[in-house]
Amino acid sequence: MGTVFSFDVRGGEPDAMRAALDEAVAGLRRADAVFSTYREDSQVSRLARGELTFDGCDPEVAEVLELGTEAERVSDGWFSLRYAGSFDPTGIVKGWATERAARALLAAGASGVSVNGGGDVQMFGAPGPERPWRVGIADPLRPGGLAAVISAAGVDRLAVATSGTAERGDHVLDPRTGRSAVTDLVSVTVVGPSLTWADCWATATFAMGARAGLAWLESLPGVEALLLTAGDEALCTAGLPSRLG
Repeated sequence: MGTVFSFDVRGGEPDAMRAALDEAVAGLRRADAVFSTYREDSQVSRLARGELTFDGCDPEVAEVLELGTEAERVSDGWFSLRYAGSFDPTGIVKGWATERAARALLAAGASGVSVNGGGDVQMFGAPGPERPWRVGIADPLRPGGLAAVISAAGVDRLAVATSGTAERGDHVLDPRTGRSAVTDLVSVTVVGPSLTWADCWATATFAMGARAGLAWLESLPGVEALLLTAGDEALCTAGLPSRLG
């Protein structure tokens, strides 16, 4: 997946947590081996070359395909699973794999879990009594500065995903043209219960642009967002202030 993952795990029986953490890391490595578009031996690369069919892939490929197809439907095609005519799950796999790793740690008995996959975070529980998880959102126009701080106070799960040009340049494509999205946005941060969907919605919104993207995000239940434009304008969904802290 070409990124760095970090884990913050609280509570649980120590030996069980160590075993669960080892399995979570192994799961991330397996996901990279299956889905990486940079590895010639991955199942996704073999699919693109016609050396493998979907029926011959691991079950996780069918799961990601189903989720991505739903994301395409909900976003009216602004999220896409295809690049240059081939299956490319890049826009969904990182969020999906990060959320799956966090869920595995929670199931093993952790009272609080935060897994950060390349800046996108899935949180469950809390780090301590009366201490919610908090995530800082980088300001792409002010290096080293924060645009906002998101708090998970009052909820037992929360995800934060950001799409933009600050870290990776023009990597978001317009599905209609296959070229870099022409957008007035520099970043989109989506907040919701699931990182799988938050990651998809951030990517789709970035391709849509500020006004259309904000209107669409307002229509999604349980989702809040912060949109930053190249003109140094900050736009947000109506419920985002309740998540700031």
